[in-house]
Amino acid sequence: MPEVRDPVTPLLVRLGAAAVLAVIVFATPHVTRAQTRGPDNVADIAERVQSAVVNISTSQNVNPSQGVQMPQLPPGSPFEEFFEEFFKNKNDGDPKRQRKVSSLGSGFVIDPAGIVITNNHVIADADEIIVNFADGSKLKAELLGRDEKVDLAVLRVKPKTPLKAVSFADSDKARVGEWVIAIGNPFGLGGSVTVGVISARNRNIDSSLYDDFIQTDAAINRGNSGGPLFNLQGEVIGINTAIFSQTGGSIGIGFAIPANTVAPLIKQLRDTGEIQRGWIGVSIQAVDDQIAESLGLPAARGALIASIAEGGPAQSGGMLAGDVVIRFNGQEVREMRNLPRIVAGTGIGQTVDVVVIRKGKEVTLKLKVAKLAEPDKKPNRQTKVEPEQPKQQPALNRPLGLELSVVSEELRRRYKLKNDTKGLVITSVDPASNAADQNVQAGVLLLEVSGEPVATIAEMRARVEALRKSGKKSALLLLLAPGGEQRFVAVSIP
Repeated sequence: MPEVRDPVTPLLVRLGAAAVLAVIVFATPHVTRAQTRGPDNVADIAERVQSAVVNISTSQNVNPSQGVQMPQLPPGSPFEEFFEEFFKNKNDGDPKRQRKVSSLGSGFVIDPAGIVITNNHVIADADEIIVNFADGSKLKAELLGRDEKVDLAVLRVKPKTPLKAVSFADSDKARVGEWVIAIGNPFGLGGSVTVGVISARNRNIDSSLYDDFIQTDAAINRGNSGGPLFNLQGEVIGINTAIFSQTGGSIGIGFAIPANTVAPLIKQLRDTGEIQRGWIGVSIQAVDDQIAESLGLPAARGALIASIAEGGPAQSGGMLAGDVVIRFNGQEVREMRNLPRIVAGTGIGQTVDVVVIRKGKEVTLKLKVAKLAEPDKKPNRQTKVEPEQPKQQPALNRPLGLELSVVSEELRRRYKLKNDTKGLVITSVDPASNAADQNVQAGVLLLEVSGEPVATIAEMRARVEALRKSGKKSALLLLLAPGGEQRFVAVSIP
């Protein structure tokens, strides 16, 4: 019997005992949907659109070597002969024989000529994709293109007659509390209809830089992935993609990719088979309350520029590390995660206005958006360096709980710093300090304190003291990790 892989994406969250207790104690009384009045026309909508919803089945050939391997047993073990016979029979004596692994998911037709939409994870690694229709017919599908970042796949089938298709709605107009309908293939049972409401918008579940999910309590279970989320006009407002669950079953929190996110991507995949995203060449950080205070911002907002790519659009346009982007091409950047989506959706080669806050003042820059290279590189993570204890290294100073030293040949070797590295290196961090709480580690270079370069410990102390006298509660440190990652950290001034 072929193995079945369930393609739905569960989002597992571990709750501590205290959190679970809080949920038990403070949960409001449960109101069943039977006690509330739902929409009257669900049956009419479901009847009208259900034939456009399809089941997606895939198969993948897997070599026996990718499966379970025979355990290593001592020579002469009483189990050795048994396991040898078992694995020999499993492969039928042919080490080249392949076995099939199958998976099931959902999708929907957006073009009567045969364009089908689903999630990328439903068809990932598939050798064969079959689209199963409500009338029992089946068609082999061709993959036109995929976008792993947004979890989108566009398929094409060749029907003999036009297919029933559905259209996208303007998902930006969807409001929290509106009724929605999910149709899909949960647990491989075939077309199933569930009803709920939009429970939240703009959800970030850390699946990619472009998260902007619609959250719904319409039941979404294993196998619903890739299926449509409809409004009461029978238009698709999202693609059901992930669930929040500890068991894999629906607990009333599901996530759908908004229609306005996928519609332009689908057009690109149909036209060219690939996605072109905008790029300006920066790494960014979130602006929390502590960073906002250190920068003199009235509130935490925008995206903090941590570093600028050499020769990129941001550098050419005059952007600097430490700038806080608050508007890009006329769109407000309320928080860090807004910026990647806005930049990605900007036309390649387009020159845009970018408003940043620099040293307390708004500055408008002009940047020409470039194309993001694919596959793009994941951001480097700060490498934790466990320093060996220096020989008779004196504790020169501990401003902000940091032991600092001017870069020397010994420190270059110990922390694997580049030969041209200059400045102050952090050699130790007081574990009781706010710097330790902010994950500041030994081996990292200190470049600036609140926008001012520091090359000596005396300059560092003077800068911190000036901030203290001016009433600042924290100092914004610009740090450079050995791996090349640059970031800002706001550290409390004791």
